[in-house]
Amino acid sequence: MIRIIDYGLGNVGAFINAYKRLGFPAGRARTPFELEDADKIILPGVGAFDEAATLLMESGMRRELDELVLKKKIPVLGVCVGMQLLAAGSDEGIMNGLNWIPGRVRAFKTNPKSDRLCTPHMGWNDIHGDTTKNIISGIEASARFYFLHSYFYDCENNDNVLAVTEYGLKFASIIVHENIYGVQFHPEKSHHFGQHLLKNFALL
Repeated sequence: MIRIIDYGLGNVGAFINAYKRLGFPAGRARTPFELEDADKIILPGVGAFDEAATLLMESGMRRELDELVLKKKIPVLGVCVGMQLLAAGSDEGIMNGLNWIPGRVRAFKTNPKSDRLCTPHMGWNDIHGDTTKNIISGIEASARFYFLHSYFYDCENNDNVLAVTEYGLKFASIIVHENIYGVQFHPEKSHHFGQHLLKNFALL
């Protein structure tokens, strides 16, 4: 069962509907008990980092998530702010993240060229990575995904960067460490390209 973490933020219903169309069982998880049958986990998110971190902690699922992801190695996919929660923290606020993939979330405005950028980075953009493996296996080079964010993940280790996207600078748009994945874009809003990625994740 693919469980989508429902902690008050993110397009939970959109993920459930996407997997229904793809033929995979999926449902929301609001409590640790509802995570017990998870063989895949999606952590969505929209809005501000501190609000997301606070709501996730208040959900009571943090300890169970650490157990499933870090000890049992259940694959997890963080999406948008859900990806940013994988970091140690964010320049957007003061709350701690999950710290599952070493790095910190930075603002586009820290880029010297930021005066030329419109933020948030909103709309369709492409990704550049090795499409012969992992969750982007088989995705065509012309694929474009839907982005909506003002902050990006600054990985400590470049080996954790699976794909990059350019918006004033090249930033990590897909990250990975063992069973932990993150995408800065919204696959649930990215038509057949996003469906392909979600299917790849389900088949891990």
